[in-house]
Amino acid sequence: MPDSPAVLTEIADRTWVARNELIDVNLTVIGGERGLVVVDTLASTAAMATMLDSIRALGAGQVVGVVNTHAHFDHVLGNAVFEGTPIHAHEATAAALATFRDTRTAFVGSEGGRERAAEIDASPVLLPDRTFSSAQVIDLGDRQVELLHPGRGHTDGDVIVRLPDADVVVLGDLVEESGPPAYGPDCWPMEWPTALDLAISLMTDDTVVVPGHGGVSDSDFVHEQRGQIGVVAETIRDLAGRGIPVGQALAEGEWPWPEHLLDQAVRRGYAHLPRTAKRLPLI
Repeated sequence: MPDSPAVLTEIADRTWVARNELIDVNLTVIGGERGLVVVDTLASTAAMATMLDSIRALGAGQVVGVVNTHAHFDHVLGNAVFEGTPIHAHEATAAALATFRDTRTAFVGSEGGRERAAEIDASPVLLPDRTFSSAQVIDLGDRQVELLHPGRGHTDGDVIVRLPDADVVVLGDLVEESGPPAYGPDCWPMEWPTALDLAISLMTDDTVVVPGHGGVSDSDFVHEQRGQIGVVAETIRDLAGRGIPVGQALAEGEWPWPEHLLDQAVRRGYAHLPRTAKRLPLI
């Protein structure tokens, strides 16, 4: 059975965020005169169906659009609740989800134990049907919801959701407040800092920032995490340039987070560097 829905908290004009218990993922709701846009649909269809009751209770209109900030299951497995509603995402996200849908396996060992793993795995994958390569706008009548692809970072399909009139940005897992950012098997560690530079360029000192996981934050937090992500990238570049083998890099580097969280960052960072940026391994 899914838990009670997370509380929707208004963080700006007609902009609500719920921090869901299942994998501590954030869901954002944006309201306009034409209806509501839901950003990220949680880690299971059951969790999203329960949350939808709370969204309806806002009395702010019907859901007329959905946005997936990237392809990871904890942000998309509630899509099926919105079948028939436009689902917006970067084209790389749609491609990744198509493969995921066809090759999915049980999330054995997922957070919350066997019951939760079954709840997640029972969720069908509904693909986005409104894809774009660089930018898209959802028109809610009295306000515009801007969708921007800042380049590759946490994944190759990250999307920033910007609400200019309310000075809100939703960053998905480009930043995480509840812990270090997740470097997974599809991350792009050498390009991630640049993606965050674009995000920062959209902010003011008063911008409200919604991370993929954790509490709502601000531009100072994004600057700080961008700096740490930049340290990871530059440390990889330095180690490779000095001829340190990839298998020794974690032990040789000085990292902003524990080494066990950075294995994929180092491996993928080495793989993504051009040959001219690497020296032959030191003997």
